Amino acid sequence: MAKNSQAQKIRDHFKDHPTDKVADVARALGLKYQFVYVVKRAMDKKVTELRNKGHRVNREGKILMQASVTPQDEVDKYHAKLKNPAPYTPIVNPQIEMIEPKSDPVNHPAHYKVGGIETIDFIEAKRLNYNMGNAVKYITRADHKGSRKQDLEKAIWYLKRELDHSI
Repeated sequence: MAKNSQAQKIRDHFKDHPTDKVADVARALGLKYQFVYVVKRAMDKKVTELRNKGHRVNREGKILMQASVTPQDEVDKYHAKLKNPAPYTPIVNPQIEMIEPKSDPVNHPAHYKVGGIETIDFIEAKRLNYNMGNAVKYITRADHKGSRKQDLEKAIWYLKRELDHSI
């Protein structure tokens, strides 16, 4: 028997009996296990390659539906971008611009709304107790009301109090 016809017999056998193991096929066809294994491995590799390209294929590697844009195309684009990234421009002095909303000193003080969320909403969402909530409050307003140093010292005071009373 020629090698090609043996390989085709193996492929045909797997097509007719997709759940058979390599050893079963080798025994059934009277071939060496290693040869059947190599053919089966090549079949599986072909199926995997086609699926990676986005095609829907059956176990024999027959394309059931072709993909228009393949996942492999996307992967290739990503790898090309990694190999040729956009030129890096270092940021010399990065600063976050905080837009302070208009003030309603009683209901919604501006210094508690910086960053898009009111401090009290954050404190309540995290279910912080009095000391922890006040520490957050003083930290978030430190750069936006009064003395930064004084606000940070007050936050530390509340954190120390929390540590002393939580043990």
